[in-house]
Amino acid sequence: MDRSNAPRISDRRPSLRAVAAWLGLLLVLPAGAALAHGVADRDGAFLASNVGLALGPYAYLGAKHMVTGYDHLLFLAGVIFFLYRMRDVVTYVTLFALGHSLTLLVGVLGGIYANPYLIDAVVGFSVVYKGFDNLGGLRAFGLRLNSRAAVLAFGLCHGFGLATKLQSETLSREGLVGNIVAFNVGVELGQLVGLTFLLLLFTAWRASGRFRRHAYVANTILMSAGFVLVGYQLVGYFQS
Repeated sequence: MDRSNAPRISDRRPSLRAVAAWLGLLLVLPAGAALAHGVADRDGAFLASNVGLALGPYAYLGAKHMVTGYDHLLFLAGVIFFLYRMRDVVTYVTLFALGHSLTLLVGVLGGIYANPYLIDAVVGFSVVYKGFDNLGGLRAFGLRLNSRAAVLAFGLCHGFGLATKLQSETLSREGLVGNIVAFNVGVELGQLVGLTFLLLLFTAWRASGRFRRHAYVANTILMSAGFVLVGYQLVGYFQS
């Protein structure tokens, strides 16, 4: 990632209020992780009973899934953390969208299956990666990764995460292509809503003058949240 416009993370100690707020996020994440890629009972019942085209409901479910997906939103937050130019935000978010759109469509329509726990563990690791990268961890170890390629690659993983949840439901083949395309459109609309919220939050945070002071703790907790997501999925994998 081009960090020419990114501030250096301050060494100033964060306030107790900031630490408490981010730790609070960690406390609710395990519960949120259970919902991040899951399909609610009512939504699952609809998917199982629906026959034929249902573009509106599928688009709604796609948007709902993205807006309530902690893993997607945390990764997006990490991606845009040090992006100040809208052109850069659009570039990275577009790469992420292309990645998860491709594997969502190919995974469901092509019948390509991945273990949901393992793929979601990789999704959690994507959050770890962004927090670590934002902290300068890769540079500290002398590693240089193409950040655009990394965002695209993790987007592919996020898309498989979406696909595995749809594959866990009994979907009618009648109208399936249209319905999955509608679901994907809903995912993109949901991402736009989530991204708008994040941009407003970051804009207000930067304007407050506390952004540099809290950047270190924010990315440390972002990494920790990613590890929580990874651990939750691996526990599920070994218990399944």
